[in-house]
Order: sequence, then C-alpha cells, then structure tokens
Amino acid sequence: MITPIDIASASIVLLLITFLTAGLLRRNQALLIKVSFSLSAFASLAALSAGIWTVGSGITERVTLIIGLPDLPFHLRLDPLAGYFLTVVGLLSFFVSIYSTGYVKGFLGRRSVTRLVVFYCLFIAGMFMVVLADDALFFLISWEAMAAASYFLVMFEDENAENRRAAFLYMVVAHVGAVAILLSFGVMAGLAAGFENFNGFTFDAMRQAQFPTGWATVAFLLAFFGFAAKAGVVPLHVWLPEAHPVAPSNVSALMSGVMLKTAIYGIVRVTFDLLKVFPWWWGAFVLILGIVSAVMGVLYALMQHDLKRLLAYHSVENIGIILIGIGLAMIFKSFNLPMLAALALIAGLYHTMNHAMFKGLLFMGAGSVLHATRERNMEEMGGLIHRMPWTAALFLVGCISISALPPFNGFVSEWLTFQAFLLSPSLPIPMMRLLMPMGAALLALTGALAAACFVKAFGVTFLGHWRGHHNPHIHETDWSMRSAMLMAALTCLLLGILPTLYIEWMDILSEQLVGAKLAASAAVGGWMWLTPVAPERASYSGIVVFVGIIAVYGIVYFILHVNPGKIHRGPIWDCGFEKLTSRMQYNATSFSMPIRRIFGFLFKIKEEVSLVPQSAHPAFPKKLHYELKVRDRFWKWIYKPVADASFWCSRKVGRLQQGRIQAYLIYSFVTIIILLFFTR
Repeated sequence: MITPIDIASASIVLLLITFLTAGLLRRNQALLIKVSFSLSAFASLAALSAGIWTVGSGITERVTLIIGLPDLPFHLRLDPLAGYFLTVVGLLSFFVSIYSTGYVKGFLGRRSVTRLVVFYCLFIAGMFMVVLADDALFFLISWEAMAAASYFLVMFEDENAENRRAAFLYMVVAHVGAVAILLSFGVMAGLAAGFENFNGFTFDAMRQAQFPTGWATVAFLLAFFGFAAKAGVVPLHVWLPEAHPVAPSNVSALMSGVMLKTAIYGIVRVTFDLLKVFPWWWGAFVLILGIVSAVMGVLYALMQHDLKRLLAYHSVENIGIILIGIGLAMIFKSFNLPMLAALALIAGLYHTMNHAMFKGLLFMGAGSVLHATRERNMEEMGGLIHRMPWTAALFLVGCISISALPPFNGFVSEWLTFQAFLLSPSLPIPMMRLLMPMGAALLALTGALAAACFVKAFGVTFLGHWRGHHNPHIHETDWSMRSAMLMAALTCLLLGILPTLYIEWMDILSEQLVGAKLAASAAVGGWMWLTPVAPERASYSGIVVFVGIIAVYGIVYFILHVNPGKIHRGPIWDCGFEKLTSRMQYNATSFSMPIRRIFGFLFKIKEEVSLVPQSAHPAFPKKLHYELKVRDRFWKWIYKPVADASFWCSRKVGRLQQGRIQAYLIYSFVTIIILLFFTR
C-alpha cells in the first residue's frame, strides 16, 4: 500500500532524474523547458499531496536508507511538522514550475538554460530532503545541496559582476550558518549518546535525551544563529537583498517564498521537537529579534526603488513576523500556558504559508514586469496597468495580502498574532507584560508601513504614465505565467476567507509541539467564524467580509451604471498647469521622502545634487542631477570590518608563497618537527 513517505520519496527521485537527464535535451532548449518544468511541477504536486495527507491524518512514518557512510545510514521521517513544510514548499514549487515554462522562454536566444533547469530541480529536491531528514548527517547534506544549487541559480547570469558578488556573499553567509548548525548538532549528539561514538547523530536519539540547561542553551543559540543566517534575520540579512534581486524571478520566488522557510522549519524542529524544554528568555530573545527584523525590514523596503530589492527586504520583515509568533509560543510554553502557546504557534505557522503564497505571487508579478520591460527600477516604469492588466490585478492581490488587509490571507495570521499579544497579561513576569504591548505596537507600525510601501510599489509601477527613457514594446505575459499567478492569488483569497478550516487541518501541529489544540475554540462559532480563544473575546469572518466587499462594489457599480448619464468624464485636474508630463509624477524616491526624514537616522543616507550647465551661460543650468544612496549601517558596523580583516590576513598569509622550492621544503620540515614534538 502506498504511503505518504513513498510519495514524497518518489517526488525527490523524479526531481533527481530530471536533474540528471536535463543534459540529454540541451540541444533543444524549448523542449527542455517544457519537459523539465512539467516534471518538476508534477513532482511538486506529489510532494504537496504527501504533505496534506500526513498533516490531515496525523501519522508519522520512518524510513532508513543504507546509502550513507558506514554505520551512518540516512534516516527519513515524515511527521505532521515535516508534512506541513512539505506542503508549503510543494505548493509554491508547483505554481512556480508552471510559471517557469513561460518565464524561462525569455532566455531563449540569449543564453543556454540547461544550467538553470538542472540546479532548479536540485534546489527543490534539496528543500524536500531537508524537511524529511531525521538525522544530522542527512540534514546537513541536504542543507548543503540546497545551498549549492541556489548559489548557482543566483549566479546564472554570471557575466554581471553584481551577480557574482551577490552569489559569493550568499555562499559565505550560508556556510557560516551551516557551521553553526553542525556545531549545534554535535553538541546535542554528544550529549545524547556520549562523545565516544556516533550513535547520537539521529534525531530520535536527541529526542530521547535530557539536556542540561547550559548545554541546551549552547545548542539552541548555535542552531538559531545558523538558521537565522539562512532566514535573513537582522543583522544576518545583508545577503538577502543582494541575492534575491539578481536571481531569475522564478528562483527569487522560491528563495524568498520557501527556502527561507526551511530555516523556520529548522528553528521549530530543534526548539520544540529536539530540545523540548527551554527557559522563557529563549522566547524573549527570539521575540525581540523578530520585532527588530519586522520593523527594520519594512523600513529598508520603503527606501528602495528596485522592485525586486523592495520585495527582498519585505522577506526580512515577514520572517520577523513569523519569529514573533514562534517567540510568543516559546514564552507561553515556558510558563505552562499551552492554549496561548498553541495560538501563537498557529499564528506563526499560518504566516509561514501565507508569506510563501503572497511573496511568491509578488515575485512572479515582478518577473512578469521584468520579462516585459527588461527593467527593475521603478523610476523607469509607470502606466503598466494599461498594457499588462492581468499582471497588475494579480500583483494588486499580492500587495493587499502582504499589507495584511482583509479579506486576504495576510490579515488572518497577523490578526492571530495580535490576539496572542493581547493575551499577554496572563504572564507572571512584569518585564514580559511591558515587552508585549511594545511588541504589539511595533507590529502595528510594521503593518502600516507595509501598506504604505505597497501603495508606493503598485502606484509607481502600474499607475500614472510611463517614466522610462526608452519606450519598449510592452505586452502581457503568456498564459502559463498568468495561470500560475492566478492560482497563487486564489490561494491567498481562500486562506483569507476560510481560516477556520485551515486551522482545523493544521491543528495537529500545536497539539504535538506545545500540547494544546486550537481548532475547538477557533471553530466554536462554526466554519464561518474564527474565534481564536473564545467568541466573547474576539471573532472574525473572512467570508462575511468578502461577501460584504463584493456587495458594496456591486451596489455602487449598479447605481453608477444603471443610468449612463451619472458618470461624467473630463480631463484630469492639472493644478494650473496646461500640460502634465511624466516628469511631474511622484516617483519611488519622492514617495518615501517623509519616511526617510523620520527614520533616516537608522540608515546611512547620502544625497547629492549637481548642476549640468548649459554651454551658452553657466548661470542658467540645463538640468539638475539628483542622486540618493541609502546604505545599510549593519554592513559598516559588522560585515565590512570582518571583510577587511579577512583580506588583511589573506595578504599576510600570501607572503608565505615565495615561489621557491627551498622555502616550501623548510615549511614541510618545520611542520614535521612540530608534529613529532606533540606526538611524544
């Protein structure tokens, strides 16, 4: 009888087969695109079905593969937590694979796409293997396979120095994080079975161990640092806005939408499943970093005029919101408040799925704009709603969702997070009762700034007139790209109007991880009403809000169109100017100026205005040239000193390369003498 783990394993095998055989079709690039992305879509759909089945049934399956090192086989485990993240990765990978059949065609005639197809399949397979791994060895192998594949995808257009620099930075941060994860697993494995053998390398051995608080803290901090580097948590985020914009947009959608979630999976797995018991300050630490990441991420995003870079910074923000939910769950769990812990954990995991859907949709929309205009700079866009109406409408759905506005999905998970904050007076420590209102206020600020940011992103990109210095032949994307975005948009809507059914499906996670279920209280008013803790305390009905919005729109439309004479069209108000040009429009830089004036102290801002004089008389300049540079202070505070020290050490060590055989023989002789001295 076929089981979910069989289906999940088959999806990985299919992706690896596609990865290995892509070279056979390299001479027919169009056929390669159709076959490879169709197979990856089918594999993703299979993994999605396995994940839904596992979470819905609450089963746990294990498989041991005798293909690792001697006495170190690979262990696979598909439990509800792994099934949930398999669902998240599989669903977005399915949409993006369909999208890729149209998007990747844009590279035909310019460069070979074989490498893109090969590492795309390996990338998805690596993410599937990460969530299925049940031992430290297989987890790290899968983690490195995922990182290596994404490195080559970021560097796909390697003729650009920007791509090479971003890929190198990403790989350095990823490997530093991987070393921290390795050390964390080493601590837990050693404490689980002693440091004399490798019997503790399986996650089952770690689950059965009782870790001393001190060593557990060391393991947690190492693991959190390693996973936070992959997730882009402030201040470990600097690679993210460099790598995501330069990667192909289908890859950016996967990296931002689901690759970051593998890090969230690692944090939840280590904290709630392997360590189990933790002091309250662990949760406070995660909560504070989540709040800082949410606020700083949205402020960084507001300063950007590169559309994909703006979306990348919003990933920092949303990872922060997810960590807020996880941090609250850890705090409530440590104070033995399982119901509140379940509420916070469900909020964080719900936002994990929501972010995957709306961020994948937004990156696919940005990819459609890039595909049509060959432009990422919003200052060179405008008026695209007239030429790309489908893309504009679907991108707007993503903007509403990420801005946490009803009736779409972003509102539900952030509303649940607010409910967890509002119940914080139950905590016995006064400091926590002070931190919680501050966190709720900053989360509200984040939501308001996110809405402002996407008013800017949508308005500057799709509304007004074309600002570009060139006038390309802009056309709507093909149906494969539109259908993928449409499915993602519908998913955002369904997750927003049917949250009770979704929480009932995923409720097994909170029961297994924190010992309480939320579905009973969440659905006490029926499937239409979401009541997280009690109906007298808070309730929300996404479907009622949706029907109300549709009804209001329908009534207004009917009133205005039943009598054609009620609508009068005239020229736009021109503020006294006879002719409006695109140069008079708000652009991305001017839109963010008020926010920049308030929060500018958080950034390193450099503004320059230069005059371009006329040849006839220098007193009458031909034009003004304005340049704005907004830089990340964390780069100067943390990363630049490390980079400078590394280069300094490299130059010093480089002096050892004398180029003479006599010097190298002396080095070898000294090394042998030192080794003999220490082996006596």
